[in-house]
Amino acid sequence: MHCPFCQHTDTRVIDSRVSEDGATIRRRRECEACGQRCSTLETIELKLPVIIKSDGRREQFDARKLRIGFDRALQKRPVSEERIEAAVRAVVHAVRMSGERELPSIQVGGFVMDELRTLDHVGYVRFASVYRSFQDVADFREELDRLEREQPAEAQLPLLAGDVVAFDKGGKGKGRKR
Repeated sequence: MHCPFCQHTDTRVIDSRVSEDGATIRRRRECEACGQRCSTLETIELKLPVIIKSDGRREQFDARKLRIGFDRALQKRPVSEERIEAAVRAVVHAVRMSGERELPSIQVGGFVMDELRTLDHVGYVRFASVYRSFQDVADFREELDRLEREQPAEAQLPLLAGDVVAFDKGGKGKGRKR
């Protein structure tokens, strides 16, 4: 590696540390010519598939856009950063494991909806309303009814203001009452 100070063609690694998440290695380097020190970050570079948009355009997969989508859907919702990051990693993993060189954006959206469904129903419905282009309140109602049929009663907070959940002394939900 070239020295960023004197452009000498070789630097020596004097210390290496793995990041907390295990995704990067920080290396402390010293130039053999000028003695200056610098740090580098080493990450694995994996080629993710090209995403085929609904209008036919193709663009490189971008995990930052994915994170922005999760942030918008979960804005002002009680979901921790750690859980959001884990969901983003799960979607990236699903995209990577698809084994495809090109992947339709609708499939990526499906991965996102699967993760949001387990994280937060409100975030899921927010994302679904844009992703599926809900046209009116009936579309929202249909999606809410489907969510209620698929999820156990105690899984999350109620979706609608009219729903009431009774709790026992341990804080566990006993069921819904209307």
